[in-house]
Amino acid sequence: MYDFQKKYAEYLADFEGALQAHCKTLSEKNPTLKKAMVYSVELGGKRIRPVLLLAAADMLGVERDDVMPFAVALEMIHTYSLIHDDLPAMDNDDFRRGKPSNHKVFGEAMAILAGDALLNAAYGLCFSQCFKGEKYVRAAKYLSEAAGENGMIAGQAADILWADQEDFSEGQLRYIYENKTGKLIAAPLAIASIIADSRSFFELEEFGKSLGRLFQLTDDILDVTGKFGELGKTIGKDKEEGKLTCVRLYGLEQSQIEADLTVDSCLLFLERLDADTTFLRELVRFVRQRKK
Repeated sequence: MYDFQKKYAEYLADFEGALQAHCKTLSEKNPTLKKAMVYSVELGGKRIRPVLLLAAADMLGVERDDVMPFAVALEMIHTYSLIHDDLPAMDNDDFRRGKPSNHKVFGEAMAILAGDALLNAAYGLCFSQCFKGEKYVRAAKYLSEAAGENGMIAGQAADILWADQEDFSEGQLRYIYENKTGKLIAAPLAIASIIADSRSFFELEEFGKSLGRLFQLTDDILDVTGKFGELGKTIGKDKEEGKLTCVRLYGLEQSQIEADLTVDSCLLFLERLDADTTFLRELVRFVRQRKK
């Protein structure tokens, strides 16, 4: 029987080792800034984006060392976005993964700078890979676009702009999902495909987008049904902030149905791949069933 948890733990341990090693190389010129950066990076979490990248690389026959710098960069970008998300000007949350948010520990100004520094450090890592050849340049470009004004940041901006609106649409919700969450979850799959020169780029990218939708659907549901002890962040924030979510648009019961349908969509994309997709199929179920 396939042991998904064991395989996930293997990817996670491999990644954590690389992440810790990179954190040691961060500049010591401003010890407080470095401490603030490392604080949020080391809060842990599922590390689903780097795990996805390592799993896709294994599936496509790519050496982990060839993608690990991108995995670290991905998590640093994700971490910077969480630091900024928690700020009073955005989602205004005092907790992240059960611990005080970065700005509650280091102050708002230092939290902003820690996020900025993590983003720049991530791009520095990407640039260092570009010397290896053209496909590494394409991978770095893909990641920068997924994280930028046509990707994650676009989704975050829409998430803020469309809050508290009385008139909203399914198209608006899809835009938020596709950009705020979907682009950065599709990125690890696309990067692995680019490095592998894979012909399955489209299928993997579309799978990543569907998985991102599933992740955000589940996130919105957990904001209503979850528990602080499991999620590690404040419950009910979406409703309090007037955010456009699947629960607000469809209601809780229909949102659960939408999540189950998205599981089917994810699995259909995986069926098109001529590769062992066991881990990715189990990961889809893991995302749907998660409690945190």
